[in-house]
Amino acid sequence: MQRNDTLYQTYIDILKQELVPAMGCTEPIALAYCAAKARAILGRLPQKVLIEASGNIIKNVKSVIVPNTNGEKGIEAAAGIGITAGNADAGLEVLSQVTEEQKAEFKEYMKTAKFQVKQAERDLLLDIRVSVYSQDSYAVVRIIHSHTNIAYIEKDGNILLNQEIQKQAESDTPDYSLLTVQEIYHFAQIADIADVKSVLDRQIAYNTAISEEGLKNNYGANIGSVLIETYGTDVRNRAKAKAAAGSDARMNGCELPVVINSGSGNQGMTVSLPVIEYARELKADQDHLYRALIISNLTAIHQKTGIGKLSAYCGAVSAGAGAGAGIAYLRGGGYEEIAHTIVNTLAITSGIICDGAKASCAAKIATAVDAGIFGYDMYLKGQQFYGGEGVVSAGVENTIKNIGRLGKDGMKGTDKEILYIMTCVD
Repeated sequence: MQRNDTLYQTYIDILKQELVPAMGCTEPIALAYCAAKARAILGRLPQKVLIEASGNIIKNVKSVIVPNTNGEKGIEAAAGIGITAGNADAGLEVLSQVTEEQKAEFKEYMKTAKFQVKQAERDLLLDIRVSVYSQDSYAVVRIIHSHTNIAYIEKDGNILLNQEIQKQAESDTPDYSLLTVQEIYHFAQIADIADVKSVLDRQIAYNTAISEEGLKNNYGANIGSVLIETYGTDVRNRAKAKAAAGSDARMNGCELPVVINSGSGNQGMTVSLPVIEYARELKADQDHLYRALIISNLTAIHQKTGIGKLSAYCGAVSAGAGAGAGIAYLRGGGYEEIAHTIVNTLAITSGIICDGAKASCAAKIATAVDAGIFGYDMYLKGQQFYGGEGVVSAGVENTIKNIGRLGKDGMKGTDKEILYIMTCVD
């Protein structure tokens, strides 16, 4: 791979497209963004709001605290704060500039506005449609397939945008099928760090800050703090605790931004914070840390390409395997060690389900990171899981392909049952 190759530039483009900042859990933030856009199109404060969302959006918004709402949870809160205070031009940072006056306006608005929530009829994994009404005027905005991909806009019967039949927008989307573990490793070895430095510096700064906040203060079930208090401060436990603490804060209302991975803040923290912690412990230089983060980020993205951004398959698993790969590199591992680390990790934790964004995500992250570290330790001891054992096939790419099929196709029924349990069972 050379710097002027298409493959090289594709990997750069993937990192720049995926590693973007977001404030708050990405599903409620995407809903707030859609609602803010609808209000902007309407041009006034609506009295009635209809929210139609896919099951994966509903389960990931239901139990998470929305930033800048003084602790409010859920779909109506996400839409309400987007309508009253969201910046419709800010994408996933839609709620990054909410003032105290706007928080008060949101509180009053929620007392009078009428909200209706329905599950979307079309079978898309990521689908948000917000319709807002004020007297004799209405506006509709729809997001599909990715968290900021606005595909449809309508106002008072006039269709202003209609790209609903397209899966992505599109000509500038990098070719994710070019990702392989071997090429990821090679790219990390030869990459000019100047091409990705600003992206990775932002990931290090943002994700470290929210992790420190999660360890200092009371958020959710305080998984990060419990890990440190219970199991001590060796590097393995710190790596798990730092990632978990970031999730503690993010899932429970912290207003600091993170840099996401595969459309998820939890995954963005999982792929980065354990690698950063190991680099500090091993006294790795900055260049080595950057290259380890390239491996961890792209490895996670590679796995999620086959699964999709939303699934009943917990994204922390793929991110934990990515972290394990990055840590293996920091500890001296080459391609073979990294490949076996990924396979071993996936064999251990691929049964973890996604039952929505909430406090327990932090504990799942800790488990996934532990499996990623253990996957490398296994290989150092000459141990591994072999092809034909469960979902493991010979070769890392075949195993990743199996996991993609499991997460995308095999768990469709699981996804429906999880949503039913979350919304219909007391």
